[in-house]
Amino acid sequence: MAIAMASLLARMPRIAAQSTGGVTAEQVNEAIADGVRFLKSEQRDDGTWEERALYAGGLTPLATLALLQSGCGVQDEAVAKALKHLRQFHADATYTTALQTMVFCYAEPERDLILIQRNVRWLEEHQIRDGENAGMWAIPTLGTPDHTDNSMTHMAMLALYEAERVGVTAADETWRLALAYWRRSQNPDGSWGWGPGYPGTGSMTAAGIASVLAASQRLEPADARVTGEAIACCQPQAPNKHVDLANSWLQRNFSVNRNPGVDYWHSYFLFALERVGRITAQRFIGDHDWYREGAETVVGLQLLDGSWPSDLDEEHLNDTRVSTSFYLLFLSKGRRPLLLAHLKHEPHGDWRRHRGALHNLVATVEHAWQVPLAHQVVDVGPATVEDLLQTPVLYISGHDAPEFSAEEKRKLRMYVDRGGFLFFDQSCAGGDFDAAVRKLIAELFPGPDAKLSPLPPSHPIWRMERPIDPASAPMLWGVDVSCRTAVVYASDDLACRWELMGRGRELAYPPAVRARVEQAETLGLNILAYATNREVAFKDPSLPTVDGGDEADHPRGQIRIANILHPGGCEGAPGALRNLLRLADRELRVTIAVPQEVSLASPALFTNNFLMFHGRSAFELTPAERAGLKEFVARGGTILADAICANRDFTDSLRKELGVIFPETPLKPIPADDPLFTTEFGGYDLSKVTRNRSAGADGTITPAGETHAHPQLESIKIDDRHVIIFSPYDLSCALEGPAPQCEGYSRKDAARISLNVLLYAVH
Repeated sequence: MAIAMASLLARMPRIAAQSTGGVTAEQVNEAIADGVRFLKSEQRDDGTWEERALYAGGLTPLATLALLQSGCGVQDEAVAKALKHLRQFHADATYTTALQTMVFCYAEPERDLILIQRNVRWLEEHQIRDGENAGMWAIPTLGTPDHTDNSMTHMAMLALYEAERVGVTAADETWRLALAYWRRSQNPDGSWGWGPGYPGTGSMTAAGIASVLAASQRLEPADARVTGEAIACCQPQAPNKHVDLANSWLQRNFSVNRNPGVDYWHSYFLFALERVGRITAQRFIGDHDWYREGAETVVGLQLLDGSWPSDLDEEHLNDTRVSTSFYLLFLSKGRRPLLLAHLKHEPHGDWRRHRGALHNLVATVEHAWQVPLAHQVVDVGPATVEDLLQTPVLYISGHDAPEFSAEEKRKLRMYVDRGGFLFFDQSCAGGDFDAAVRKLIAELFPGPDAKLSPLPPSHPIWRMERPIDPASAPMLWGVDVSCRTAVVYASDDLACRWELMGRGRELAYPPAVRARVEQAETLGLNILAYATNREVAFKDPSLPTVDGGDEADHPRGQIRIANILHPGGCEGAPGALRNLLRLADRELRVTIAVPQEVSLASPALFTNNFLMFHGRSAFELTPAERAGLKEFVARGGTILADAICANRDFTDSLRKELGVIFPETPLKPIPADDPLFTTEFGGYDLSKVTRNRSAGADGTITPAGETHAHPQLESIKIDDRHVIIFSPYDLSCALEGPAPQCEGYSRKDAARISLNVLLYAVH
């Protein structure tokens, strides 16, 4: 009875602890980790999973692919056992061969190159070559009414696509037959079904889109071409009417709660949908954020044992291993870290003169860094600043003058101020792009110290990944913002040459062309390495540690403290928070968790009790950041703010922002008899403090020594509690070390004021 009850409980769906804003990255990570543990628990000692007769050998590579994509490396025990088996297993069915090929391509393609070549040959030999089903692949079980199957054809083409990415090519005729099949078998409404003449379904329509695009990219002329020793850029682009029609059907019938058109194979639909999103680099299908919506649904469906319910047809009704594998592939592959986003802008279509360029560049970076990456298209119009900040680099290209509204320009500047990087690339010389971009950059960065200038030979971009001689390379221009180059402009159409990269094609080019392509590849790689510091994989929390991670549990009562990230010079005193924590440990014996930096718009904000908010320049918060700050104090958090070196611009901006957020409770001076300035909470008597002060209009500073009755602090008080405490005079620079040049408190009194505020927050 106990065993039966345990089994029943394991099969109950979990209730996802979702916020009103949808599923969180942490919940996705947990779901992936639990799904991985379930698959590992089902693996047999020989590295296999128990197979189904019709798909003999198919479940093992499917589960292995899911583990690999979910973050289990080739050294993982379960993956290593599975790879050992797969390398000895000779697949003789389409589904099995295709999945095995994808595993080899993802795991160790150089080691398994011969096996990948063998499998590609097998797939080519088993493609139907004539008759009404020419171009398809089949389930090799005769007598079944639908043994020719679009899902098999889709999986075979995915395998060929992945093989090409690692340098193993299939014949043009194989791709031509497959493309012709998908085109002629499309239903009049734009959909595809399980086979010719079948009603359309979401899974097969998504499969058709991915297959047609893969074959079209392989066969049709690129947007850049080589003629002799010349490169022709920005070639005419023919519309892909079959894909456009299918996309329209998918938008009209979109759902993440079911497989449109049928009541089964939901997991396979989401697997296929992810491929559409990846190959098109689209975040949205119609108005739907396909990954976020799908992830929320999938996390909510997971069972307590880490598996997902079987959503399959009658043949596989109770097999949760298949559905778990497909759901894991959706969750993990859709969460790949974004390397860059291609910014969509007016005039229409001008932004993507080289449609395959970023696909090829990202593949190069993936290979160089050995990290799975993605890129995305983002429309600056409807996007928020927080949307833009999902990617470390915004890539802006075109031939004509890009058109941005005043609000869109404001977003771009706010994006850069929050750590983003703008990468401009002129497509095809001779248009208005160059003059317009120079004007735009001057408008975005009007300060005298932020001018577009050629990158000097000493700039790290020339050597970040591979050294390149600036004298022989295309000129790069840059804009420095604070202590970094935040904008790079390439006026020589790098994307044209990226379009020509990949699949070994460059080996067939004349030496002069090959040199130019390799030079553009190196520049792209170096620029992205500089812009991201090669840390994109670690910035995105979606790559889980499937064995549970190493994050320690924080003891009850421990203070969690963070520095607020904002565009008003938050980096101006990087040692202030660190020194405050040392003082708290030494003077007060207060235990504080490892400090962090956090955005006011991040869910991670609410894992903290106490925030530091300092700056040295004007700034503006986004609506999401204002909402985050307000919610943080409503939940009981406390914020200590100060103007670095008494910067007036920061003070004015902070007063303005707090006035917007708390119109009914403005900042007010804290009176001298407030308990904050006493020893009531275990701190210091602050009845007399000293500070440097301005002597007058000339801005000179009088050395510390003048006594004041109490600190000049202000606060916003809610329910008789100081929730935001602000010093218009410097605390942060003094916490870093002696700061005689700053208008603010002495080092000793800055420390005591800060510690009193910290103790007040604890109580």
